[in-house]
Amino acid sequence: MVAGPSPVTVLPKVRGALTQGRPLADLTWLRVGGPADWLFQPADEADLVDFLRELPTDVPVFPMGVGSNLIVRDGGIRAVVIRLGRGFNSIEISGTRVTAGAAALDAHVARRAAEAGVDLSFLRTIPGSIGGAVRMNAGCYGSYVADRLVSVRVVLRDGVVQDLPAEALNLRYRQSDLPEGAVIVAATFEAPTDAPDVIERKMADQIARRDASQPVKDRSAGSTFRNPAGYSSTGEAGDTHELKAWRVIDDAGLRGFRLGGAQMSEKHPNFLVNTGGATAAELESLGEEVRKRVFQNSGISLDWEIMRVGQPHVKD
Repeated sequence: MVAGPSPVTVLPKVRGALTQGRPLADLTWLRVGGPADWLFQPADEADLVDFLRELPTDVPVFPMGVGSNLIVRDGGIRAVVIRLGRGFNSIEISGTRVTAGAAALDAHVARRAAEAGVDLSFLRTIPGSIGGAVRMNAGCYGSYVADRLVSVRVVLRDGVVQDLPAEALNLRYRQSDLPEGAVIVAATFEAPTDAPDVIERKMADQIARRDASQPVKDRSAGSTFRNPAGYSSTGEAGDTHELKAWRVIDDAGLRGFRLGGAQMSEKHPNFLVNTGGATAAELESLGEEVRKRVFQNSGISLDWEIMRVGQPHVKD
């Protein structure tokens, strides 16, 4: 969680874009949220390294992807938000290995890999970019980033570049361990091969299944809550996630439940939707009310999958 006002108003010079007080709503899929103290869009890895090395250590940073799984609260983020762009979206394929920049979209990586006969098809329907997919150990249809990840390249808060093996991230269900302030800049995957047309058909089937069950045309941030663990919430061997969050929400009578402009989708009740004009506070409050009512109905405590960051709106 990012907190505390930045005491610094003069930041290191950059070659990319550095904007003070940048509103973030238009950079998130839910289209809500206040401004960042600063938004930094580095030109390339060297620009990012120099900036973080020279940035005073007491200034917090928050790496942000394409905002597909994020609620920025209405008061904004008291930090330097780092958002990677074109200098970080390369995709390179060598044999069965695919190295993608952190800003490369998951769907683009899946398609490029398929063209080369490398099966990263599970990425095709995951919203967002590679950096976020790694951080959240994203997955669908029985496959996860952890199953294919070889290593990640990160820039640490002090500007040091490190290549970390996948094991160092302790990847588990929708979670990973990364040093505070570390920015993922690239990831390398290894996957089995198959004929490109076979992989394309697999991806087409996944897209059809997604479109039939999820509100893809609505303004949402993907799954709102993690699927409940079967035996515990520790991630220990023996945990299963066969019980689906949408099911316990539905059983509590919350399909289509609304608060202001926020709604749990009629099509998929684990999708939190901005129907138009919702505030971050309404979206988060609706989610908390859903958690409360699900617990009252079933004794199951849902955990947020959407990341919520920043400060609540401060009234005048």
